[in-house]
Amino acid sequence: MAYGWESICGAPVASGGVAEMFQAPKGTRDILPPESGRWQELVAVFAEVFGRAAYGLVQNPMFEDIGVFQRLGEGTEVVRKEMYDFFDKGDRHLALRPEGTASVVRAFNQHRPTVPWKVWYLTPCFRYEEPQAGRFRQHHQVGAEAIGSADPDLDVEVIALQHDFYRALGLSQLSLRLNSMGSPGDRQAYASRLAAWLGRRRGELDEADRVNAADHPLRVLDSKRERTMAAVADAPLIVDCLSNEAAAHFERVQAGLDALGVGYEIDPRLVRGLDYYTHSTWEFAAGALTSAQNAVGGGGRYDGLAESLGGKPAPGVGFGAGIERILLAAEAEDALAEAGTAVDVFVVDVTGGEAGRDISFELRRRGISADRAFDARSMKAQMKVADRSGARLALLVGPDEMAAGTVTLRHLRSGGGQTPLARADVADEVAAQLAQG
Repeated sequence: MAYGWESICGAPVASGGVAEMFQAPKGTRDILPPESGRWQELVAVFAEVFGRAAYGLVQNPMFEDIGVFQRLGEGTEVVRKEMYDFFDKGDRHLALRPEGTASVVRAFNQHRPTVPWKVWYLTPCFRYEEPQAGRFRQHHQVGAEAIGSADPDLDVEVIALQHDFYRALGLSQLSLRLNSMGSPGDRQAYASRLAAWLGRRRGELDEADRVNAADHPLRVLDSKRERTMAAVADAPLIVDCLSNEAAAHFERVQAGLDALGVGYEIDPRLVRGLDYYTHSTWEFAAGALTSAQNAVGGGGRYDGLAESLGGKPAPGVGFGAGIERILLAAEAEDALAEAGTAVDVFVVDVTGGEAGRDISFELRRRGISADRAFDARSMKAQMKVADRSGARLALLVGPDEMAAGTVTLRHLRSGGGQTPLARADVADEVAAQLAQG
């Protein structure tokens, strides 16, 4: 389904001369049926895949104290330019969530659950950036976090579950890039070495990246600007700075993915976009999308984030994946069809609506999906709605049926004709008919 760039970019709408007709702000969009059915299916698959591994749902506030997100790194674009922040009526400085992990770690610090704490989330994220395919100023993520263990096998579990989630959706054109950021000490040593190297190449960088060359050199490696990407092609690699412990951790992750049949390639230039990552970092890309905007999710280990948010030491690992971008990849592969809102039964009542009301709820309470028309429409008009509903069966109540205490069952798809039913037998007979397939 096309995404409708007019609504995404906030094109003006004529007011009609009376009252202004509002529309979604630039960089946001409405998700309507039947497209929203694809969202429901995606979330259901995610919940099932991670639920089988004992991950439970966590829901965090959409806004936090701005300090929670400032810990992502002062040198990141997210913190410097993209956060939606504001002062509330109590003069508290707050920010809308730009990503999912920091809020989950804040909740871990606050509630101190049993470790390893394994959770998944579904959240809107807010970033003031130019809209692009599959990424909006309000976009949505599913993600998972496992906090409280430094075991590299937990990295393997999270990566493999993310891989299996994409496969369960039907995505086949996937690639996984993998790297290690090493320990915090390794990362610091590498950042110093890289900063010195960039200092000698500063003039070759894109002007927008030069500000990070000294204080936030890893941000430069994460740049998608062509001039910078060419300039850092021969930059020193972090794998050359890994300690023996970090190298062993990385080898264990690779061995685990190999054992589980999860393919990957080592990308020593993959650093991800946030400052809290240590050890494993990864990113999944969809081959069905253009390479400039094909990332469908990534993550890494963040062993120092809990402490930076004021908590006790608690290593963690996790990822976030953008729903909009995943759905674009699924559409490109024809992997996740739109799920409509078809019902099993449509009740047509031309006797005033009471029978339609009562029969609809009787069926729903038996676990049968049912709908009806409103506004006292004619039989012809209601039958048109019944046909559009996708229902397999229609139940008709007219004056004759009302007088006789019956309901007429009509097969809408199979051409099976009509059958009169006693009013008391409707739910049982409908259940039997539906069970026959």
